[in-house]
Amino acid sequence: MNADDVLAALRGVIDPELGDDVVSLGMVRSVSVDPAAAEGGPPGGDEAGSGHVAVELALTTEGCPLKVQLRKDVEARVGAVAGVTSVKTTFGVMDREEKTHLMDRARAKAQEGAPATDIPGTCKVVAIASGKGGVGKSSVTANLAAGLAQRGLTVGVLDADIWGFSIPRMLGIDEKLEVTGTAESWSMAPVEVAIGSGRVKVVSMGFLAGETEAIMWRGLMLNRALQHFVEDVSWGAMDYLLIDLPPGTGDIQMGLARMLPRSEVIIVTTPALAAQTVAGRAADMARKGHLRVAGVIENMSAFVCEHGTSYPLFGAGGGARLASQVGVPLLGQVPMEPAVAAGGDEGRPAVLGDGPAAEAFRELARVVAEEAVPVVEVTGCSAASILASL
Repeated sequence: MNADDVLAALRGVIDPELGDDVVSLGMVRSVSVDPAAAEGGPPGGDEAGSGHVAVELALTTEGCPLKVQLRKDVEARVGAVAGVTSVKTTFGVMDREEKTHLMDRARAKAQEGAPATDIPGTCKVVAIASGKGGVGKSSVTANLAAGLAQRGLTVGVLDADIWGFSIPRMLGIDEKLEVTGTAESWSMAPVEVAIGSGRVKVVSMGFLAGETEAIMWRGLMLNRALQHFVEDVSWGAMDYLLIDLPPGTGDIQMGLARMLPRSEVIIVTTPALAAQTVAGRAADMARKGHLRVAGVIENMSAFVCEHGTSYPLFGAGGGARLASQVGVPLLGQVPMEPAVAAGGDEGRPAVLGDGPAAEAFRELARVVAEEAVPVVEVTGCSAASILASL
């Protein structure tokens, strides 16, 4: 019995949350084998004889609720190896490098079982999330989509806020989704609009229901609707797919992590401390779903009057505090401006006009496209390098 035998046994210990073994996840920090220690004999005795094994596992948090179950599984698996008479399991906390490895492995594992979609492999999937409603998340999504299209990109928008859809109005679209095929094999075509030199493709519950019609669905129905929008839409070529999530940390968010495990998440908050605290939960849920948090956007940063005086009506610093707390960059700060609300009502995003908010949204689109979530350049890239960037 040696360390290799113990590691082989540990591959049978599965983290129930991640669905992968603790060795592949990088959770096994150390293994030590003393063949004779348990019997009090001299070290270096017969490998097939009695032995004591010590295993240290690294957990994501000190208070991991799976600690008891993992201990039992380790002791059962390792204890069954020939020559083992006792097993001691200790726990440590992962450092940043270990957590990065675990997340990369978990994302790859999740993607193995992800459903087939028409979303191109080179398309960057970005979920726009918030901890609570009323922070302007959908407005940010619509303006970011239009801003990216202005840069000549093709942008899909999946309005996953099934109950509170608003993307069609904000983008000035009043059409129905086209369904093609047969009852056994059908697909939906997103509604497309040209913006600048690019295009925006939109799928929303708003194309299937009246604007004032209540959608009274619960968890399973909500996830089924999201699944249709992911699997049964002929998206075609896209550079980005922006997903406007409902506020909070519920069924849709959990479904997204399962259906589109390569998604990255951008968190929207306002400057207020209360909004920042709640938004932190959205970031925490994203990471528990093994999704990368790409950054934070602070909306409604301040109101600037015509004389140039800035009024922080909702406080100050919430975006920067959240970004620091989560350990990601602050991607942009969008000031309060009547043009943003008016543009949403009229179906003409503020980014297409002039003023401080328009400039902030255009800069936000630049930061996303060039720094935070850059598009994949296919020309000259090998398949391996493309896959590595997803």
